[in-house]
Amino acid sequence: MENYDIAVIGCGPAGFAAAMRGIDYGKKVCLIEAGEIGGAGLMHGALTSKTMWELSKDYNTASRIDRGYRSSGLVVDFNEVKKKVINAAKIKQHQILSQIETFAKEKHKKGSVTLIRGRAKILDSNTIDITGAEVKSIKCNNIVIATGSRPRPLTGYAVDQKKILDSDSVLNLTKFPEKMLIIGSGIIGCEYATIFSNFKQTEVHLLDRSHRVIPYEDDDVSSFVSENLEDNGVIVHHTANLRDIRDKGEYLEVVLDYEDGHSQVLEVDVALIAVGRMPNVEGLGLENLGIDVDNRGFLNINDVCMLTNQKSCNIFAAGDITGNSALVSVAELEGRYAVQAIFDDNPTPIDYSNMSTIMFFRPAVAAVGMNEKMLKRHKIPYKAAFYHNNLVNRAIAMNNTTGFVKIMISDDGNDKILGMRAAGPQASAFIVSVAHLINQGNSLNEIMKTKYPHPSITEGFQDCMRLFKGTSIFKPEAFPEYIKLTSWRPENS
Repeated sequence: MENYDIAVIGCGPAGFAAAMRGIDYGKKVCLIEAGEIGGAGLMHGALTSKTMWELSKDYNTASRIDRGYRSSGLVVDFNEVKKKVINAAKIKQHQILSQIETFAKEKHKKGSVTLIRGRAKILDSNTIDITGAEVKSIKCNNIVIATGSRPRPLTGYAVDQKKILDSDSVLNLTKFPEKMLIIGSGIIGCEYATIFSNFKQTEVHLLDRSHRVIPYEDDDVSSFVSENLEDNGVIVHHTANLRDIRDKGEYLEVVLDYEDGHSQVLEVDVALIAVGRMPNVEGLGLENLGIDVDNRGFLNINDVCMLTNQKSCNIFAAGDITGNSALVSVAELEGRYAVQAIFDDNPTPIDYSNMSTIMFFRPAVAAVGMNEKMLKRHKIPYKAAFYHNNLVNRAIAMNNTTGFVKIMISDDGNDKILGMRAAGPQASAFIVSVAHLINQGNSLNEIMKTKYPHPSITEGFQDCMRLFKGTSIFKPEAFPEYIKLTSWRPENS
């Protein structure tokens, strides 16, 4: 029975990153994968959906008629779009496989990776059985569980991958549906609402059970996203609950019940369920280790990705299965940290506080640090400045002023940046710079020493920061709808 320094279960973003970190330490790694190479972050997730989003954005831009020119004879073929999307995923899959083959154990490198295609079950802290593969079992000194997640089902509605879809089966479509209902108004639901409305071939209905889409974000951000979806043709059904989906053969009949008591019947071609994701823990053999999942079904890890409820201290977990955040960037980070924790004497704990993210709507929304809801929940006094892209020269030149920047700083005399939300062109490009500023803990005075080029989108960020000092070039008194400065403190503080 072959023995490895590390066995990594799952070749998604977390698992692949963990395996490659093992190479850095010169270790012998076994990488076990039962499904798609690249996991949900590739074939049915981040890469494919973002490729589709980019194609939809290009089509939407080409079809605009407010820029002094008009494209004639513009057509789109769903199957051609699908080919481009799948090709993008295969490019990345081949890159992953090429690197694995480069470090195959037969090549006698300092470190090596052996890929085994099959389903893993942990028998004990040092033994893994593998079904569906020639190799039936392996020995290992350490285990990293990185089996990821899958779309959460909606009770009572089975995904048939034809009329009722989830994010894993969108590419099963053979044409643009004439009418589509998207159930769920979180990031995945709003992203697919953006994609299909961008292509202008589908009447998109978005079911929002609450009063706002993206409900965990601040109300102004949620309203911004919702209004732009509606401007793009999406019909948002706020405060609506799904009562029933009835298959009528050629179409689906959907019954919605609203908070005010009225109901509505819709006719759609397909329904896309986007109500979150759930961890892949079934069949892993966790019971053989005495490991329990939490009340949400996830594996609990400490700040260096070690499972907290184990006896042997050599089992780690990374990625979606930990429940920390369903982001590829977080999965890769945890995968790397897990291996560092195994081989470093003093591993550095992960800091999740300032993870930056991009939400691919129309336009894209970038986020880093805390928002106002979080700050109020933690009773942190703050000041918030809002600055609209209507006042930014570069955005005006681009004829693309839909967007804003909002900055939150501490209201404790230290003026530290606590978070930022931005939308519009290039918002995702400077969100990392803001994350760096937050991590460095620089004060507003230090940050404002930076000079910004003209014309650039980042000038909106610069003038937004000046609002806190009352020195902005454009003043809120002149543009109250575009510039806002607010503050909040806990009661009795």
